[in-house]
Amino acid sequence: MKEKKKLKLKKFYLHPVTAFILLTFLVMILSGICSLLQMQATYSTINPTTGQLENTLVTVENLFGFNGLKYIISNAAKNFISFTTLSTLLISLIGLSIAQATGLLDTFIKRVLVKIDNKKITFMIIFLATVSSLINDIGYVIIIPLAALIFLKNNRNPLAGIIAAFCGVAFGYGVTMFVGSMEVNLMSTTQAAAKLIDANYHVALSSNLIIIMVTSIILSIVGTLIIEKLIIPKLGRYKDINDLARTSEIEVIENIEEEEQRKLAAEIHEKKGMKNATITAIIFAIIFIYSLIPNLPFSGMLLDMNESTYLGQVFGPNSYFQDGFTYMVSLFFITTGLAYGLGAKTIKNDKELLTETSKYMTEVTALIPMVFFATQFIAVFRKTNIDTILTAWGANLISKLDVSGIPLIILVVFILIIINLFNTTPTAKWLILAPVMVPKLMQANISPEFTQFILRATDSMTKGITPLLTYFVIFVGYLNIYNPNKKRPITIGRSLRLIMPYCLIISFVWLVIILLWYLTGLPVGTNIYPTL
Repeated sequence: MKEKKKLKLKKFYLHPVTAFILLTFLVMILSGICSLLQMQATYSTINPTTGQLENTLVTVENLFGFNGLKYIISNAAKNFISFTTLSTLLISLIGLSIAQATGLLDTFIKRVLVKIDNKKITFMIIFLATVSSLINDIGYVIIIPLAALIFLKNNRNPLAGIIAAFCGVAFGYGVTMFVGSMEVNLMSTTQAAAKLIDANYHVALSSNLIIIMVTSIILSIVGTLIIEKLIIPKLGRYKDINDLARTSEIEVIENIEEEEQRKLAAEIHEKKGMKNATITAIIFAIIFIYSLIPNLPFSGMLLDMNESTYLGQVFGPNSYFQDGFTYMVSLFFITTGLAYGLGAKTIKNDKELLTETSKYMTEVTALIPMVFFATQFIAVFRKTNIDTILTAWGANLISKLDVSGIPLIILVVFILIIINLFNTTPTAKWLILAPVMVPKLMQANISPEFTQFILRATDSMTKGITPLLTYFVIFVGYLNIYNPNKKRPITIGRSLRLIMPYCLIISFVWLVIILLWYLTGLPVGTNIYPTL
């Protein structure tokens, strides 16, 4: 009998760049279909001057045609240049690469982090990533590359560090230990919407402070368990080609006494380098803090003094603190790295330092084509207005809900989860949703402050699993930078599968927090409760 040959289908892996190109064409076709079907929506926004509702009609812009192609071609460069994600990432990496080239990061990890339990390091990364939304999106561009290095230097899979950092920021976005940029961006809209029901209603900036502080701890603990128990075992041990090459090397030490002396000298140099870096870090921190204090000689450099409140000066739309924070962090790593290098004698000259720095930066160049095509996809989708229409439809659906209490909250949560897959900017969504959600839930005896928290919670539930998130491409890009098998790229689909357990469990935790807080009536802020 002849053996039957089994037909094996070769697995096909779509590179993220190709995927973003195909997604762009798909959006163009979708815009043409939706335009043909006359897809449109009407939504209301609040005039900030009069406090009155103003209706806006939005229709789908058809990009599947001659004019659409003209727009895409003529705006490709502008879309890429205006995409601040890449520029902020590069700024942060300049500092990290210098700290890495001088040996500061290696020594710090060896002397400090190696002594800490792995689970505690994972918790610290997730916690810092979660509370980093205090200053917009800083966590994506600083903590992701730093977490990858920390995991790698600790002989752990750097992919797990990347996932921990990204998930910490994306699925915990908006929860911090202090009042931050999210409050400043949302509070005025929440208050204006509340005044549609009660003209004297006031929403304080600290109205969500208690609940976000507690939530940041809960999410970090649960996130650590997910990474350690579910994701790290699935990823397995990290072993790249260089690692395999190193295992075959045999080091021959002919003079043990000379080797001991060399190690002792290196130890002395490291201690001096760390001392220099510590002193530099303290001086830098003092200058940084002084720059945030108003009305002192030469102080307040990072404040927008045109704002009337201190929080507005720090976190307002024109805040120098927010705009310059990435550069300040990069400058911190540069100065401390140089201080360490001079003390530890790892810097021989500027040429060698820049050569070593460039080696680390070279890996990041692989991100550029991916970021370029991701920016085109996101820009094209936003140009179609589909995200705005879906948000408006969601607002209209919420206005028609004829339930109250727990059922109302659950339905609102699920509507917002779907909206968030297409509209990932909380302030843009809230301008459309607040005039409907806040009055609707106030009539159901739910406070505007708790309604604002529901928006923040749902914004985090699905933020990390949509390619329309501007920082999703950084996540996919970094997974591929540390991908041990360069012949098999980590696709968008595989990236989503890696973080899906985190998304599902954290979303469930978010929902439980919302419902338990509502049922128990615990304060969400100072003298602010879930119900009126």
